[in-house]
Amino acid sequence: MSDRTTDVRRKIVRAAAELLREGGREAVSTRAVSAAANVQAPTIYRHFGDMHALRLAAAREVLARYVAQKAARAPGADAVEDLRRGWDMHVAFGLANPAAYTLLYGLDAGEERGEGEGEEDREGEGAASAMRDGLAVLRALVERVAKAGRLRVSVPFAVQLIHAGGSGVTLALIETPAKERDLRLSEVMRESVLGAILVEGEASPSPRGEGIAARAIALQAALADGEEVLSKGERVLLEEWLVRLAGAGAGGGR
Repeated sequence: MSDRTTDVRRKIVRAAAELLREGGREAVSTRAVSAAANVQAPTIYRHFGDMHALRLAAAREVLARYVAQKAARAPGADAVEDLRRGWDMHVAFGLANPAAYTLLYGLDAGEERGEGEGEEDREGEGAASAMRDGLAVLRALVERVAKAGRLRVSVPFAVQLIHAGGSGVTLALIETPAKERDLRLSEVMRESVLGAILVEGEASPSPRGEGIAARAIALQAALADGEEVLSKGERVLLEEWLVRLAGAGAGGGR
């Protein structure tokens, strides 16, 4: 793809992203995008195949900007509070950008699939990439919690649980008319999820073995930083032991 082609494509996506943010999905029409990007309609279809692919690319652009801002935030002193703020930011992003959020997270993802399947597949992969970047930011937050000795489940399990709970509650709130929306739903869900993955205090001992599990998970997270103190065989053996110890307080080594 030439630089000129890339520039034209980027200009169309940025114009569509602004329309999506300001007016929702219906605002991203061929006429509106043509005017905003100063291009002819055939140029749009040549690059994207159909309007669904363009809307998906615009949603990816909106999400990518948000993820970049979130990743640039300096970490606070309390890893758990950073994780809590991260949840709130995610829900706030979804409510501020319902059209982009539903395009990316599923309510609208299966609609309007027309011609231009190759372009759509490429934009679909772009959307997946943007969400992977968001999950990477979430994983970094969770790893900080693990290193602080506060996680009672594995990092991957915690990331999956937070992602499922956060996206689910955001979609539920988006579906609810604004006048009927109760943001306490997000708060209750957030605290329920955090209660399921955190131990009280810093790896404090408990009858359920949560202290041992939290310390094992903390060591797993620290080892992931990659200092090659141990041989490959030693790392494999230690990882096996840590997984077993982590399972002692996490309901079977999740």
